[in-house]
Order: sequence, then C-alpha cells, then structure tokens
Amino acid sequence: MAIGAQNAFVIKQGLRREHVLLIVLICSISDALLIFLGSAGLGQLIQSIPELLEVVRWFGVVYLLWFGVKSFKSAFTHQSLSAAEGQLSSKRMVVTTMLALTFLNPHVYLDTVILLGSIANQFENQRWLFSTGAALGSFVWFFSIGYGAKAASRFMSKPIFWKVLDLIIAAIMFTIAIFLALFNF
Repeated sequence: MAIGAQNAFVIKQGLRREHVLLIVLICSISDALLIFLGSAGLGQLIQSIPELLEVVRWFGVVYLLWFGVKSFKSAFTHQSLSAAEGQLSSKRMVVTTMLALTFLNPHVYLDTVILLGSIANQFENQRWLFSTGAALGSFVWFFSIGYGAKAASRFMSKPIFWKVLDLIIAAIMFTIAIFLALFNF
C-alpha cells in the first residue's frame, strides 16, 4: 500500500493522538461508500463524464499544494517542535481536512470507484461480497495505521522527528499534486 495524502494525515493525527477514532471512521466509511458506489456502477458514470474527473483533479492539485506548503512551513516553525503536546486541532478543522483529502483526491475515485468497482462487477452476483471484503479491508487498514501511529507516538517525541515528518508529508503532497497535474487520465 502506498502512503498518500489521506494516509499521511491519518498517521500524523495518530502520532499527535488527536481525534484518531473520528479520523479512521471518516476514512473507512468514506472508502466503503465509494467502493459500494463503484460496484453499483458509479465508475462507469464517472468514466463517461471526463470533465467531472478534470474538475476534481484540479481541485485536488490546488488543495494538495496548499497542504504541502502548510506542512513545509510547519517543519520550520516552533509548533512542529511540540506537535505531540501542542495545541489540539479542532474537530471541525480535522474533519474538514480529512474530507477534503478524501473527496478532492482523484486517486480515491480511481482506486475505489473505478478500479475496485470494475473488479467487483466482474463477479456479477457476488460483487457485493467482494465489495464487503474490500470495505472490511479498508476498515482494517485505517484502524491499523491510525491506532498503530497512536501507539508508536510515545517513542517519537523528539523535535527532529516532527520536522522530518512534516517534510516527508510535504514531499508526498507535492509529488501527488504534480502527478495529478501531469497524469493523462
């Protein structure tokens, strides 16, 4: 599994021990919803309206660039030094960020709706079993990375760790944004 924008945010929030249950539930439920929508035929609809995918793509590029700049700046501020103990993020901000990283990311649609939906539909009458298994796998994945990061956070309290993490997250955001901007869907 590749660590993308959504996964990086889940890991960071787990390390910060902030709103972990809320974050992993949003991700898991969103993935499950998109997987089932893909199995119901949404992937075919999206592929038939390429302009829609383009709009989502460019919103995603702008948002990922903004998030990358924010993470890069955070690596060089005092806040990144005390991220594990610092000011808590509001639930509203965390939910808004998580929803944006989930639904403004065209890769989410490519992976869940189009790819998994296409695979599920190959199983015809059994597609809902496949979709249920994929959704359960998503729940296991997000709970594992969210709570795994939370469990590991006590070992990662050194200031340099937070600087490096913010720089890695910034690099991931910039890389995905560039890929989205240049990829020919």
